[in-house]
Amino acid sequence: MASVVEKSAYEKERNKPMPSKNHAIVQTNLVIGLAKILDADFNILTEIALSFPTGDRIPDLAIFESIDFTPGHDEIRMKVMPKGIIEILSPTQSLNDLTSKAAEYFSAGVISYWLVLPDLCSIYVFSAPNEYNVFIKDQTLNDPVLGLELPLTRIFF
Repeated sequence: MASVVEKSAYEKERNKPMPSKNHAIVQTNLVIGLAKILDADFNILTEIALSFPTGDRIPDLAIFESIDFTPGHDEIRMKVMPKGIIEILSPTQSLNDLTSKAAEYFSAGVISYWLVLPDLCSIYVFSAPNEYNVFIKDQTLNDPVLGLELPLTRIFF
């Protein structure tokens, strides 16, 4: 008989699994790596709530086109969808959970979805729900939809 594991406050609040050390390292490396290659017309936001009809989604990273920091006019839930979403598989998370989110994100207007598998040092770059390319270890990720190239040695080292 399988035991039921109580969700942590983090998991309940965000409706997503607790991240881990490797998850955090990869997420930080992605932010730094993307910051070096994105021009000023793009912003990378971490853990931002996106408003969906079925409830909020909080991806690990979201790549927005040209949004401004406006003191005094903050947003708790973004209604404008990002151009790209990056999800990093956590140790307690199901791969199916993240692959099924791809269709939901694309339906909402996202044009690129990256699924990062830290244990396999790989990133799946989706251009549609069932269309993707896989990049591993020391390859250079190429996302033609967003016009980005990112050496994975900056992410997995």
